[in-house]
Parts: sequence; structure tokens; C-alpha cells
Amino acid sequence: MKLIVGLGNPGREYRETRHNVGFMVVEEIARRHGIGWAAGPSQITETMVGKKFGTEPVMLAKPLTYMNNSGDAVAGLTRYYDIAHEDLFIVVDEAALPFGKLRARARGSAGGHNGLKSVIERLGTTEFSRLRLGVGRGDGRRDLADHVLATFEKGEQADLETLITKAADAAEMFAAEGIARVMNAYNPDAKASDVD
Repeated sequence: MKLIVGLGNPGREYRETRHNVGFMVVEEIARRHGIGWAAGPSQITETMVGKKFGTEPVMLAKPLTYMNNSGDAVAGLTRYYDIAHEDLFIVVDEAALPFGKLRARARGSAGGHNGLKSVIERLGTTEFSRLRLGVGRGDGRRDLADHVLATFEKGEQADLETLITKAADAAEMFAAEGIARVMNAYNPDAKASDVD
């Protein structure tokens, strides 16, 4: 089984923030395929969704543990469903990338991202795939936490939809064809051995 996890924060006040683009991506995949969310310690769903996903079932997850404790939910899901690290795909925001850019990696460090840091700590490995969505840094004088917990600006809204669509496409590609294919399609200069 493949597990695609969008990281974010639960609650209405965080719904449209930069930090929640991971949630937005898995919600887009669920919307495309008419999948509902099951209640639980993590909002999850499990389904086999057509050839685009290949032959394996795919689980989508939105941890309700808040960003900084995302690893608790991810580790719990991987253990319970016996999901190998190579079948895990984490989708997160990335302030160091320009708004609208994507970067896929087969492994790597947290790169300063607290959600990824939590996942790495709880899994005990950096050997899992991830997709970083560029949300931009904004004004460098502004506190980074304030920036990622802010909503997108009016001028970014149209491009946000494109970003979410591309990221959902990349996640579906991961489920069907693996991380090397995603990296070749979305970061043409990357190699499968690249790390963050």
C-alpha cells in the first residue's frame, strides 16, 4: 500500500494558510476521486483508485496532531498498516522555495521544517519520499512562523490552484510509478540519489 500524507494543522483558523498546502493537496486528490474522509486519530481514507494509481491501494492522510507532532500520526499509520518507508510520500510547504515551485526528493534532511523533523524523529530514518511546495519566504524581516501561518495574498490565489493541481498530479504519479519518475518529471535536473 502507498501512503500519501499531507502535513498541516487542523482547525478552521489554519485551513487556508501556507502551512496547510499539504492538506490542500491530499484534499484535491480525494476530491478528484470522490473519496470521503474517515474519522480517527488521523483523517484517513484507504482506497484503490484506478489505473492512474497503479495496482496498489493508496491511503491519503491528514494528521490531526498539528504540524510539529506530525510524526506521531505518520509513524502510527506506517506501523499499523505495515507500510514500507519507500511507499511513504510526504507533502509539505517550503518557505525556502519560490512560490509555485515544486521539489521532490527520495530522501533527505528536514531542512528546517518542523513537520518533517517530527516525521524523521518518529520513523528513525530520512529514507522516505517527500514533495516540497514552494510558498515563498515573503518579507525577510517578518517572523517565519507568522509568514507560514498567514493566508495567501490575493495575487497568489490563481497560482495557488495551479500549484495544488501540479502537486496532486505528482503525488498520484508517485503512487503509480514511484519517486524517480516524479523527480524526473518535476525537477528535471535531479537524480534519484539526490537529497535535500
